[in-house]
Amino acid sequence: MPMDAHLIIGLGCLVAVAAGCLLWARVDRAPAVATAVVRAVIQLTLVSLALRGVFAAPPAAVAALAVMLTAAVITAARRLTAFHRPLPAVAGSCVAGAAVTLGIVFAVPVLDPSTRHLIALSGSVFGGTMTACTLVGRRLADGLIRRRDEVEGWLALGATPRQACAPIARQAVGEALVPALDQTRTTGLVTLPGAFVGALLGGASPGDAARFQIVILTGLLTAETVAAVALAHLLGAPRVLPSAGEHRPAHRGAP
Repeated sequence: MPMDAHLIIGLGCLVAVAAGCLLWARVDRAPAVATAVVRAVIQLTLVSLALRGVFAAPPAAVAALAVMLTAAVITAARRLTAFHRPLPAVAGSCVAGAAVTLGIVFAVPVLDPSTRHLIALSGSVFGGTMTACTLVGRRLADGLIRRRDEVEGWLALGATPRQACAPIARQAVGEALVPALDQTRTTGLVTLPGAFVGALLGGASPGDAARFQIVILTGLLTAETVAAVALAHLLGAPRVLPSAGEHRPAHRGAP
């Protein structure tokens, strides 16, 4: 990714505004904004260089996809500190969501099964499953903590852990899918998504750009739904209920 003076100045101004707003509001996330942007620049630069090799040697796509999926799983699992060993559950949920979505898209095929399409769609899908797992896991933990007395009451009446936690798990899934649903509903009305704009800038026709974007949006919604439901099922019957000391509320610590 080439870095020129205009790009550096522009990014610096954007980061300064975001950090300034957070400092004014006394929200301790200003350093995180700068760190996130710096990491994004470095990582995208490295990815752009790596993808040249992937496109030149398609078998290398397997390694690239493995790295992307591993990063998504680890990032989401690190957020779910209220649960004991959440990594296997997160991994299974992310793989399930991605496998179902990518399998349908390329088996039909909705998109040509090329390396470029595989990498582009997989990157979006992996990111979506990561977000879905983070949101549903944190909302599930928050609900189990806030409604602990309710859960314990159901357990005392003879309900199984899954039955006692089921309403909280269902609510967590519903809330976790709100961003994906809103993004899909408002596409073209509120925003022009990145894939659509990128395809246009790359020379694609508006029709082709729209086709690619709707595949991504629908694939994301499907992948996030499968991942969220799977994780809520895997974590929704804990043997030990999480405590407040192990979890930061979702509205404060959500990524």
